[in-house]
Amino acid sequence: MLRRALLLLPAVGLALAADRPRAAEAELTITTDRPSVTNSSVVVPQGVFQMENGMLASDLGHDAILDLPESNLRYGLLPRTELRLMLPDYFYSLTSATPSGFGDSSVGVKQQLGPTPGNFNLSAIVFVSFPTGARNISSGGYDPGLQLPWSRQLSANWTAGGQVAFYWPTERTHDFTGETTFFLDRQLTKPWDAFLEYAGDFPHRGGSRQILHLGSSYKLTPRQQIDFQIAAGLSPAVPHMFVGVGYSFLLRVPK
Repeated sequence: MLRRALLLLPAVGLALAADRPRAAEAELTITTDRPSVTNSSVVVPQGVFQMENGMLASDLGHDAILDLPESNLRYGLLPRTELRLMLPDYFYSLTSATPSGFGDSSVGVKQQLGPTPGNFNLSAIVFVSFPTGARNISSGGYDPGLQLPWSRQLSANWTAGGQVAFYWPTERTHDFTGETTFFLDRQLTKPWDAFLEYAGDFPHRGGSRQILHLGSSYKLTPRQQIDFQIAAGLSPAVPHMFVGVGYSFLLRVPK
């Protein structure tokens, strides 16, 4: 009987090895940057392509702007490294008070630095935008940026997080802008969560841009997500209010 059991061990091992990829596929679950201002503190898994899309309507007081498709393409190049491509948005003025047209695009790399002890995740995103947009919308320059999103799981249902970021947008010269965000996220059910977020940009010149942001996301399946967001401006330099919706999905890229 012992000899028979020993002969069966290779077959059992092969069966378990075959089950592991299927188990990994079953655990593949979408985690997006949107709809919060704060980016996700983790990268997409290696060999996975993820596309995040949305539409935003902003009330500027003197005008209303529709912004779409907010497409962010993310690809897991290595276990802790992803490539990122932000496609240009189209900004449509609903009252013709401001020009309509495409904005700039950007490319970047995201490196996950966590998790560390204490359920703390941290990533670094380095990117540069290109002046691909319309003349009256594009910055007209190559604008670098650095984002450091983080998160910490407080309990089974609560997560805190935020982002420190540094931007050098083109306004005659590359003027520095610092950004800080903070959010609390509540897992309402397994596929559904909601968050409350503060986000503020503080440029070297001009007034600050601060908002109070509320959003929610729901996973239709482990690999598909819809989201909703609404925000109110806390300073004169931002829209009075904006609302948005989005749809995101991921898929495994065949080897």
